[in-house]
Amino acid sequence: MDKYKIDSHKLMYHPDRVSNWIKGKQIYPIYMEVSPAGSCNHRCIYCGLDFMKYQARFLDTLIFKKRLAEMGRLGVKSIMYAGEGEPFLHKDIADIIMTTNKSGIDAAVTTNGVLFNEKMAELTLPYLSWIKISINAAKAATYARIHRTVPQDFDKVIRNMAYAAKIRRKSGYSCTLGMQIILLPDNYKEVALLAKKAKAIGMDYLVVKPYSQHLLSKTRIFKDIKYERYLDLSEKLKKLNSKYFNVIFRMHAMRKWDEPERNYKHCLGLPFWAYIDAGGNVWACSMYLTSKRFCLGNIYKDSFKDIWESRKHSRLNCWAAGQLNTQRCRVNCRMDEINRHLWDLTHPSKHVNFI
Repeated sequence: MDKYKIDSHKLMYHPDRVSNWIKGKQIYPIYMEVSPAGSCNHRCIYCGLDFMKYQARFLDTLIFKKRLAEMGRLGVKSIMYAGEGEPFLHKDIADIIMTTNKSGIDAAVTTNGVLFNEKMAELTLPYLSWIKISINAAKAATYARIHRTVPQDFDKVIRNMAYAAKIRRKSGYSCTLGMQIILLPDNYKEVALLAKKAKAIGMDYLVVKPYSQHLLSKTRIFKDIKYERYLDLSEKLKKLNSKYFNVIFRMHAMRKWDEPERNYKHCLGLPFWAYIDAGGNVWACSMYLTSKRFCLGNIYKDSFKDIWESRKHSRLNCWAAGQLNTQRCRVNCRMDEINRHLWDLTHPSKHVNFI
């Protein structure tokens, strides 16, 4: 059961924001992704952001904390820390997470979990809505090959998350603990074993998701993968579900990957989200991180309000909604389900009054 709607979207829970958008009013993003660190301690074979070159750059803590307070006031609802690097490489990530929460913004992290040690768990769990670990095998040797790291990292991640589950129980924290695996020919035989391990150490869920080819990625080895042959895994994994643990097999996303077909011609979803890279640049879309057209400004130079309400951003939104050819975009991009929803709202079929 996908109670978190990971294989869908949650825009229906924000009717006021959607209504204002339909009316042409200025709206701020509901959700943002932020990259605290440009560097990474792994070099995963499927990495979609390898073209960013794992730069040794980190968000300026003082400036970003100031922007967090501003974004909270403006109506940003959530931030996921992930991006082109490993979030826990930032020396002040615990302080950043706490400040995010205290700014009225829900905080979450997607990480490989190696640096999420006991101290870090104790510092951050009280302020996180969820943390999701990218762990793409169930055996140390396979893990090391896919993540391109040392085998010992696998056991370290399992220990880290087992401890996180332990102190969550002890302290009564509400943070959801999850894992995700990108389903690949290299690891499909280990998915069930990983689910069993995740369940045993107290995780809430394991997400099994398809690969998605980034348009700019140097990695191309999985661009022709087909998921039809793996779909029977879904029924096998359901047997591991319980009251406290679920395997979320992203069947819908896998079918869209195998047969990419969009109901929308252009991109309507850009006003609802934003991406900030490790250099402080604000991007309208993470699929176009090297395109000046999609770079809206930099938080080191301007306030988030000035960047978001700029003429450049307004012009970009109009162009994306009227001219951007989404058939050339990444399959299963972040805004895909939201775009499908918004397109239906703005291009209704006949008989919509017969509810």
